[in-house]
Amino acid sequence: MDTLSYKTISANSATVTKNWVLIDAENETLGRLSSKVANLIRGKHKTDFTPHADCGDNVVVINADKIKLTGNKWEDKKYITFSGYPGGQKTATAAEVMAKKPTLMVEKAVKGMLPKNKLGRAIFKNLYVYAGAEHQQEAQQPKAIKLSDLK
Repeated sequence: MDTLSYKTISANSATVTKNWVLIDAENETLGRLSSKVANLIRGKHKTDFTPHADCGDNVVVINADKIKLTGNKWEDKKYITFSGYPGGQKTATAAEVMAKKPTLMVEKAVKGMLPKNKLGRAIFKNLYVYAGAEHQQEAQQPKAIKLSDLK
């Protein structure tokens, strides 16, 4: 058996095929939703996954305003922002963040599960989150999938 005939295939931006995926976040738990979305964006579900390349799919998440949080997280979970100035730290509960900007919770949860480097920032641009059922990516014809079908 000639072992040199087997080559490890490494994906790059020229050889990767990026698909468009639509996910409905209605009645989904925030953490479970965001971990599966992060895996789709990163491309870890593909057989030709390469850690140093953007080989993931483009993901459109709709109904982000209808996610679920378990326990008392609506009141206990805090989102902290800091302006950089003295006294510029602000905290908001999950309920306050949902009332002001419903897409922020999903975006922050997914971004926290991506690599903290230049590739992670580039991969995050493949995520599109919308509060309602309408989205602006109809031209790309995203394929709707259920989260229960993913691992």
